[in-house]
Amino acid sequence: MNNIIELNSLCKHYEMGSSEVKVLQNLDLSVQAREKVAIIGPSGSGKTTLLLTLTGLETPSSGEITINGESFAGKSADARADLRKEHIGIIFQAFHLIPSLTARENVALPLEIAGKANGREMAIKMLDKVGLGDRQDHYPAQLSGGEQQRVAIARALVHEPQLIVADEPTGNLDEDTSEQIMQLLFDLNRDSGTTLLLVTHDNELAERCDRTLRLHDGSLHAVVSNKTNNKDKAK
Repeated sequence: MNNIIELNSLCKHYEMGSSEVKVLQNLDLSVQAREKVAIIGPSGSGKTTLLLTLTGLETPSSGEITINGESFAGKSADARADLRKEHIGIIFQAFHLIPSLTARENVALPLEIAGKANGREMAIKMLDKVGLGDRQDHYPAQLSGGEQQRVAIARALVHEPQLIVADEPTGNLDEDTSEQIMQLLFDLNRDSGTTLLLVTHDNELAERCDRTLRLHDGSLHAVVSNKTNNKDKAK
């Protein structure tokens, strides 16, 4: 099976006045297509920096990033954005919906930016998939937190990316809504054949992935065992 993510000797350092903060240090990661991988670690360990760097939203200090066989090396910000539009869907803890746009318009926006002619129809279809077909004309302020996150998931998936990157996607939600959102993500991972890279503080949630990695001292370390949740295995 092909690797959709390949990180080799990835480093990310920040200049803080006269000192240098080393967040990621010679980090290696390979993730296969269709795999569900959880990344855990304490606050400040660099989990969000890792996701921002591997998706091209930040530039690494050194090292190589390859997504679905395409290297980020030497690519401009615009070229990295094009690669994201082609291969990656990103889900943030904060929903980042545009308040003045309806749910349908928020979901269709990436398609319109990419010049797709059928953005409206694809957005409606994706909102149906996440259970919000009847809320497509509502604005974010008219939606609950869970509904807003469903819209954000629909927006991340509408261009049919091979890789979904989720940064604490349930961090702002209550326990019941969090369970619904994560089950939705796992179902979409299974049904659409996507790869899921998930940052979480929730160890139980991490156990439902195929494997868990802990970010510590700038590098990733395998967590010994992962038990696949029975209801995910049975589906």
